[in-house]
Amino acid sequence: MTYFAGKMTRVFLLSVITVLLLAGFAVAAESEQAVAVGATTGSSLRLREGPSTSAAIVTTLDKGVAVAVLDDSTDGWYRVAYSGKTGYVSADYLVIDQDNIFTTYGRANGDGINVRSGPSTESEVLASVNSGTIVTVNGFEDGWYDVTCKYGTEGYIRSDFLDLTASNTASSAAGSSIVDTAMQHLGTRYVYGGASPSGFDCSGFTMYIYKQFGYSLPHTATGQWQSGIGTRVYSISELQPGDLVFFNDPSRNAGKACSHAGIYIGNGQHIHSSSSRSNGVIISDLTSGYYNTYFIGGIHV
Repeated sequence: MTYFAGKMTRVFLLSVITVLLLAGFAVAAESEQAVAVGATTGSSLRLREGPSTSAAIVTTLDKGVAVAVLDDSTDGWYRVAYSGKTGYVSADYLVIDQDNIFTTYGRANGDGINVRSGPSTESEVLASVNSGTIVTVNGFEDGWYDVTCKYGTEGYIRSDFLDLTASNTASSAAGSSIVDTAMQHLGTRYVYGGASPSGFDCSGFTMYIYKQFGYSLPHTATGQWQSGIGTRVYSISELQPGDLVFFNDPSRNAGKACSHAGIYIGNGQHIHSSSSRSNGVIISDLTSGYYNTYFIGGIHV
């Protein structure tokens, strides 16, 4: 009896140790420090789930944004992280920063993150930041970001605890999430009256995307423009990613306040469901052409 009890105790201890080791490996696998920082060189650069042009699109990146490079071992592709999203971008549209001195912003992705005096866990803790806190990123060194905090503290944060972002406002996180969700439906077919991933019309698309974030919008462009939700803006330069955008050609749609709706994704572009030649969900420029001419305004929610 004593023999079996002792054997069972040893089995139990081995099981506990195994679970703890596996848990440690899991944490290590999730924690990825950057190996470099790069800047995008192409507009509407597609971040993909895998290193292939046929891989699903995670989101798109504006030109000139700084991204964390997690892996540079795949020929022709970089595995990168930006604003909490991870994926692959073509090496043709990303330049690696050589001097590791640049300026961008970073958003803390956890609570109680230490800001240290040097790029090491052995360095003195100068301050701590919580999830969502925005800091200025001044450079990169040995897997750590050189940062300046809101009230002037300068130090280092380990790169896996900070998500690089182009905006210094915390509200950008919500707009970025709206854009990311909208981008998942790029290429979905146009269906008149459609408001689901099987097919969208213009207002059905914006209604569906915003519904995922708890907003209830009417199923017409005019209705959404007049819904009273959010704050109206009338200049394209004032738009922020995730804002609703509205258009109308009065010569073709007399009596309507708006005849088309979409979602601003940044860099002067919007994503929308177009009925033109049955295009479906596409990205179009706001800075010239039809959509620039007939831009009515936007709504920042």
